[in-house]
Amino acid sequence: MKLSTLFRTTPSRLLAVALIAVGAATTAQAVLLRGQIALRALTPQDIKDYSLTGLQGASGLATVGVGQPAYLEALVTNAIPAADITNVTWTLTEKPIGSAAALAPSPLGTNVPTYKMADRLVTQVVGRRLLRGDIAGQYTVTALIESASNGSTNVTQKVTVGTYMGLNTCALCHSGGLIAEDIYHPWSETKHATFFTKAIDGLESDHYGKNCISCHTVGYDANTNAVNGGFDDVATQVGWLFPAVLTNGNWATSAPAIKNLANIQCENCHGPGSQHAFSLGNTNLISRSFAAANCGQCHDSKNNHVKNAEWNNSRHAVATRTPSGPTRTQCVRCHTAAGFAGFIENGNPYQSNTVYEAITCAACHDPHDATNPHQLRAAHAYTLPEGTTVTNVGLGALCMQCHHSRNGSVATNIANYVAGKPTWAGGSSFGVHDSTAGDMVEGVNGFTYGKFIPSGAHSYTISNVCVGCHMQPVASTDPAFTKAGGHTFSMTYSVITNGVTTVVDKVDVCVKCHGPITHFDMVRKDYDGDGVIEGIQTEVQHLLDRLSTLLPGSATNASGNYAADGKVKTSISAKPNWQTKFLNAAWNWQFVNVEGSHGIHNAPYAVGLLKASIADLTGDANSDGLPDAWQIQYFGSASDPKAAPNATPAGDGVPNWLKYSLGLDPNVPGMVVPGGVVYANGKSLGGTTDTVQIYTAAEVAFNTEVGKSYQLQAATSVSSGWQNVGPLIPGDGLTHSYVTPTRSPTQQFFRVVRTP
Repeated sequence: MKLSTLFRTTPSRLLAVALIAVGAATTAQAVLLRGQIALRALTPQDIKDYSLTGLQGASGLATVGVGQPAYLEALVTNAIPAADITNVTWTLTEKPIGSAAALAPSPLGTNVPTYKMADRLVTQVVGRRLLRGDIAGQYTVTALIESASNGSTNVTQKVTVGTYMGLNTCALCHSGGLIAEDIYHPWSETKHATFFTKAIDGLESDHYGKNCISCHTVGYDANTNAVNGGFDDVATQVGWLFPAVLTNGNWATSAPAIKNLANIQCENCHGPGSQHAFSLGNTNLISRSFAAANCGQCHDSKNNHVKNAEWNNSRHAVATRTPSGPTRTQCVRCHTAAGFAGFIENGNPYQSNTVYEAITCAACHDPHDATNPHQLRAAHAYTLPEGTTVTNVGLGALCMQCHHSRNGSVATNIANYVAGKPTWAGGSSFGVHDSTAGDMVEGVNGFTYGKFIPSGAHSYTISNVCVGCHMQPVASTDPAFTKAGGHTFSMTYSVITNGVTTVVDKVDVCVKCHGPITHFDMVRKDYDGDGVIEGIQTEVQHLLDRLSTLLPGSATNASGNYAADGKVKTSISAKPNWQTKFLNAAWNWQFVNVEGSHGIHNAPYAVGLLKASIADLTGDANSDGLPDAWQIQYFGSASDPKAAPNATPAGDGVPNWLKYSLGLDPNVPGMVVPGGVVYANGKSLGGTTDTVQIYTAAEVAFNTEVGKSYQLQAATSVSSGWQNVGPLIPGDGLTHSYVTPTRSPTQQFFRVVRTP
């Protein structure tokens, strides 16, 4: 579905609609306050949660019906202490001629937060008022926000109050033609367009009742103040009553005036259209919002309507505000709802998108178009930035629009970074950006060193890929309800017990293939080659840590002569003059690290990339601690059992790892070195002078606690007297160790005595 021609060709008018809720600051200090007036939605779940029974709900739109409430909130940045706000003065500066409306105290208490989850992170409510327009027209509300040390600001909010016109009026312009693009006919194919129609004919549910129709008709509000041409008003006028029996024919016999206001149509989401229609399409007099609250009017009422409650607990609800802005079109496409919708519809995010809106319902779902399942804006296919066209992920193709490496192919990114050329729309930077989940699932865009890196089967065995796991259904009786699965998109949730927070993996959807697992860090193979089989995520983290030690630190070296610093890193700061081997490996480290699943999305590919990078930097592809070239030189293959680090192919008891470190032939007994003789485990291997003797040893290790003391003791037998070894050790909460000498043939026993 494309945007209407009206919106596409008049960006300045669209900007006016977008900015209407923000207002304008009048002092220099207002930049610090970041004041605004917001219209707070009030959903059915809000009314339940905050015990607001009897209050009228609200959409949060700037267009409301006559007699319906506009819950106004003055917001400032939460970086300023609440005590610094000294006064908020509200004024109704404009209203229609003949209106007796006045601002009233808001019925919303201080226990009611602002509606948007993203706003809760950065703003605070410093004042509230209620406006209930009594005559159609436009109202202007101003709030003077004053502070003790951060100046003051005047912020303004316009509210359009109107009456409901119904579908027939909207269709006059929006069914195609010269005035606007055809929105009516695509909308008519959606479930919204026919839900009431089918429900009263018994085709939707056998328990559909009159209490349901407030969400399935236009402008339904039984409050005596709300006489505005809504469905309830017209039903009273024509004598329509909810059918006693849900059966075929109820819709057909309904009056035309009822049909005009039935189903979920334009004014449910855009507000009453009288002022917009009478002004011949003035877009300042109708609302166009991507806010989740607009859908929350109906989809926010547990336990049957939980989509908003789930989404509130998602990371989409609090997507970072940083990339929003008129010059950040390549960022807003994934970080704001309007930007994403614009990108999907025409490949060009709104240039004027300066107002932040998180990744809300309307970002992913097109209210006007049912071409794709669930009215998704895109599905079934997507071409990743590195060039791979993905056709096997179903509905997951929508997720991949944003969840990919973004900065093009690995080869192009590295080449452009070294040359100082742009690697993305905002400049030149190294590596992937944020999330590489799409690339990882598909097994593409890692640096493979020309080798075949195998890929897992998730992208072929899971229906709709991302959706199939991250949106798993969760029963209302499950402790994960609204915390994982569904529109939370989360695979984990938190449980608080006695003040302790535990993160739980929601593995139900995994069990059908992977068996009775309880967490994602399932044990499969010794991927990191340390001889211990641990969970996949642990193994991958070990590989990430090992690879990071083989990369340089963050310091810049003008000569370009970089070397590994041997330190485990949590971030990589690549430099344009790093050697190519380091840049290739750094890409793979970032690729796996930022993807986040640590092997769960595609273990073979993640492990393969990391091991390939480690092998390239160390020459040790099988991660056994010995260079493959050395093993091949002496044994023909790095995988030959005789080539193992602890093997002693010469029969002299000296392992390969020691002979490699001394530069000796592992197939020749003894270890003759220039200038002397080497002993192994006390056994002479030749020579009589300048000897080096190698012995085995034992380590005694023990944990300590602050406030306690520890004494190491030794004895030749358990029945003989114990003798102190070394001084008394005060506990410091750390682990202490003692390496015992073993050259003496005398048998020794050791113990640690703790006091107190």
